[in-house]
Amino acid sequence: MRAVVQRVKHSKVEIGGKVAGEIENGFNVLLGISKEDTLNDITYLRDKIVNLRVFEDENGKLNKSIKDVQGELLIVSQFTLYGDCRHGRRPSFIEALGGEKAEKMYDEFVRQCKESIQKVETGKFGADMMVTIENDGPVTILIDSKKTF
Repeated sequence: MRAVVQRVKHSKVEIGGKVAGEIENGFNVLLGISKEDTLNDITYLRDKIVNLRVFEDENGKLNKSIKDVQGELLIVSQFTLYGDCRHGRRPSFIEALGGEKAEKMYDEFVRQCKESIQKVETGKFGADMMVTIENDGPVTILIDSKKTF
């Protein structure tokens, strides 16, 4: 399971011109799910994200988590995070999990995040979405549950 975690001042996702999810101060999380992922990967990634210390403390140090600052989450499914570009010019998405299984894992990830974060918004799994991200910092962190980077 992979995530691109961006600290944001504002983020929203629109589907067909209508806002599906919108947050202020917090994280925009682009989430990719692979064929190898299990519930352990969901829990690992959720714990990393909700405890990630990238918000400033009173001394300006990145020392506070999203929980500490009562931040919000916008979680958007992003199967292209498993695009393999090592060969040729067209990415291969063979490692990405799709369909009903991926949607169930995405829903479980969202459910687990809601246990820790008061406001969690989402896009719609599998939909064509327009995502607006006002990156704060900018702070962007890549997390992989298999620890490949």
